Amino acid sequence: MVEKSIELTGISANSIEEAVRLAVARAAVTIDSLRRAEVVDVSATIEEGEIVSWRVRTRITFAVQDRLHE
Repeated sequence: MVEKSIELTGISANSIEEAVRLAVARAAVTIDSLRRAEVVDVSATIEEGEIVSWRVRTRITFAVQDRLHE
């Protein structure tokens, strides 16, 4: 088996977990065989001294499928 990884940044005003879920859900729209999501970095956007959103950089790993060419 061969796996490939991509990095996506999920952004949520509600939580870190939701930001990760958004990144995984977006990847799942176009990629089959998702295997793993690894949180690489977490940061917050601050306005007027308050956290207004979470930015979570997520490495998403999926299996590369073998396809025969005809």
